Amino acid sequence: MAPEVSVGDHEPLDKALRRLKKKIEREGILKVLKARKHYEKPSEIKRRKLRAAKKRKVRNG
Repeated sequence: MAPEVSVGDHEPLDKALRRLKKKIEREGILKVLKARKHYEKPSEIKRRKLRAAKKRKVRNG
């Protein structure tokens, strides 16, 4: 289901737009879109996930 934002009667449109952008960012929709923009080989996916895991391990200790 697509993220929805209801606009109040006296609410500026840009405020509602900002809420929508935040909602999209929290749900990770843009991240998925960017990932699917180009084909990624399975070996590249594996390598990327390993690098992310190493980063997390270093950061968390």
